[in-house]
Amino acid sequence: MNRRRCAAAAITVVCALTVLAGPATAAHAAPTAPDPGSSAPASVTTGPFPTPPPLSAPSSTHPSGKSLEQVRREIDDLYRKAASATDAYNLAEERAKKQSAEIVRLSRAIVEGRARIADLKDRAGAAARAQYRNGGVPDEARLVLADDPQLFLSGVGRLQQGQKATRDLLAELNKSQAELETYTKQAGAHWTTLEANRARQAKAKKDIEAKIAAAEKLESELEAEQRERLRRLEAEEQRRAQTAWLGSGVLKEAAGSAGPQGAKAIAFATAQLGKPYVWGAEGPGSYDCSGLTSQAWAAAGTAIPRTSQEQWRLLPRVDVKDMRPGDLIIYHADASHVGLYIGDGSIIHAPRPGRNVTVAGAGSMAILGVVRPDR
Repeated sequence: MNRRRCAAAAITVVCALTVLAGPATAAHAAPTAPDPGSSAPASVTTGPFPTPPPLSAPSSTHPSGKSLEQVRREIDDLYRKAASATDAYNLAEERAKKQSAEIVRLSRAIVEGRARIADLKDRAGAAARAQYRNGGVPDEARLVLADDPQLFLSGVGRLQQGQKATRDLLAELNKSQAELETYTKQAGAHWTTLEANRARQAKAKKDIEAKIAAAEKLESELEAEQRERLRRLEAEEQRRAQTAWLGSGVLKEAAGSAGPQGAKAIAFATAQLGKPYVWGAEGPGSYDCSGLTSQAWAAAGTAIPRTSQEQWRLLPRVDVKDMRPGDLIIYHADASHVGLYIGDGSIIHAPRPGRNVTVAGAGSMAILGVVRPDR
């Protein structure tokens, strides 16, 4: 009996030691739930203390074998090229609109010119018919045959007036015909230019769509966590550039305040925050970079060029150290991007496809220069 009690006690002690040797939290742990963002199934358990599935580190490479940093640079380059092509598209579109308006104006002038010529010809015909009714005798001969001196003198006056009227009529007819020919030639030239601009538009559109599609394909081939890491890489690169720019002391003298129009432009741009970037768009629901800045300044009462490249080419330039809120900062060597400076080293801009109108560091991209619409 004593021997059986001792064996039972020994078994109890061994069981207790086995439990105590397990994880301290195992008795209170709930079964591990699957990550809501993951498609992996929940782990299958065989007892009250389930073992969590092994964690695998996300791949740091693209399926093509490129690193995420290489992919980021390639995507950035594609969007940059798309932005440049967008500028070409917008410029061609703006010129096409102007050419179309000019063709409409010339067409109206041609119609009016033809009506004027028809009227002049009718008047010339009426004069010829009047002479025919007089028997075809010229007015000069009729004067010579007149017996009444007074009639002769008054006839001379009427003859001179009639001759002048005839000369004026013929001169006006010739002028109208010459103008009509000029209008016709100009309309033809404008039509040729319009067709050339439309061809440039079509080519630019094709280039834009191809580059955006290539960038989106690169990004779509990444896993969700890789895409998030890509965003973080992008944000980190911008943060480094902004920190270096601010550290250069460039803003020490840039303490000016916005003018009345600049303040209105900033207010307009601020109201667009969160709206999506769409290439070629100029509101009200979406914008590209220069669509946003041109509409912001239009709301302020100043018309500026539609594209960032034309804004850089045509607007007055100021030194970066002298910039003030409301100025436009032009980016990249090809002037393919623009943002509206709002002060404190920040801009409002429409970044690129897949992004929304946002506030960013003014030095987060390579600055080409600054222009001031209200100078």
